[in-house]
Amino acid sequence: MAKPIAVIIGVGDGLSAALARNLMADYSLTLAARSADKMQSLADETGARTVLLDATDESAVAALFDDLPEAPRVAIYNPSARVRGPITDLSAEDVRRAVDVTAIGSFLTGKHAARRMLEAEAIDGTKGTILFTGASAGVKGFPQSAPFAMGKFAQRGLAQSMARELHPKGIHVAWINIDGGILNPGRTEPDDKPGSMLRPEAIARTYRHMIEQDRSAWSNEVAVRPWVETF
Repeated sequence: MAKPIAVIIGVGDGLSAALARNLMADYSLTLAARSADKMQSLADETGARTVLLDATDESAVAALFDDLPEAPRVAIYNPSARVRGPITDLSAEDVRRAVDVTAIGSFLTGKHAARRMLEAEAIDGTKGTILFTGASAGVKGFPQSAPFAMGKFAQRGLAQSMARELHPKGIHVAWINIDGGILNPGRTEPDDKPGSMLRPEAIARTYRHMIEQDRSAWSNEVAVRPWVETF
């Protein structure tokens, strides 16, 4: 029997890689990103199919989902973009590009993943799961980080709206607030605060739990944070 399909959009060596490794045994993976270099080693490790993708291009996102041999059971959107600086110095064009990646890319993935999932036969009442990687900037805006907050607030609102629309139709939608720094390869923690950064593998286990949640107790938002974070 063929494995169900999981699509991960946005690929790096931290959270995305941990998600792929967590899912590889039970899912046929498709990785999609702007850069082939970031994907190839992970694809070699996990057996994933790769697609070069501009997540803000609707025709490309539609083709990504249309080219799948069957509806995906999992779709995860990770990309976001930051532009930092005083509000009076920010370029409208730079802000627009950042919001496009974080918010419009999320919308396009949600739209076309849902379109395919709605065609699928439900398994135990569930047709699929769509997860958006959020951040604390979607809950509170920080100084000199307006574009990131704009994108993440929009993404969170999108996920809430989609959850209310699609949960009754068998599609689980959730926004995961990554509230803290991720200990990606090359990053280090302060010596006096071990465990103060989020482990990618630990976050991936939370995503896996969301995918496997019983529909009688679906979460539409989850926050993950290390013990040092204030909130």
